[in-house]
Amino acid sequence: MMTDLTANNPFALLTFIAAPALLTNATSVLALSTSNRFLRAGERLRVVAEELEKATEPEERAWRLVHVNRIERQAVLLLHALRSVYVALGSFVSGSLVTILGAAVASQNLHPADMVIMALGLLVGVVGAGAVVFSCVTLFRATRLSMLNISEEAAIMRRRAAQRDAREVAARS
Repeated sequence: MMTDLTANNPFALLTFIAAPALLTNATSVLALSTSNRFLRAGERLRVVAEELEKATEPEERAWRLVHVNRIERQAVLLLHALRSVYVALGSFVSGSLVTILGAAVASQNLHPADMVIMALGLLVGVVGAGAVVFSCVTLFRATRLSMLNISEEAAIMRRRAAQRDAREVAARS
């Protein structure tokens, strides 16, 4: 089966070798960046908690609590994404192992075993690809929460600057 496939398509062997390596590498990079985002969310939560303790105005305390809640939701989303990335990484590594095992079994001409290994390889590949898609969607949701916090913080900064400017104009008059 394997020799028939590679004889008819010279790219098939390259695909069996390169695809799992590329997917595993890309997923590893995604895992690293997601871990970093998770750690940064924790750091940001500590900063906002300190700001909450120092806040004197009720409006500012209320906004800081909203911010804390969003950061917590973002961290939960990042954790789900990270879990999914790890499933994908394990699946792609398993897919590579199944491919190697399948190549060894195929050389023995054990046709029923070939089919089982091919099905297993396809299954772990689909699980891995699905996990990457799920983690990307989850990362997008976490990014939207960050953007909400950034937008609200920028609006507060603009409002405070306008209030300072108005006080300065009033003081000059």
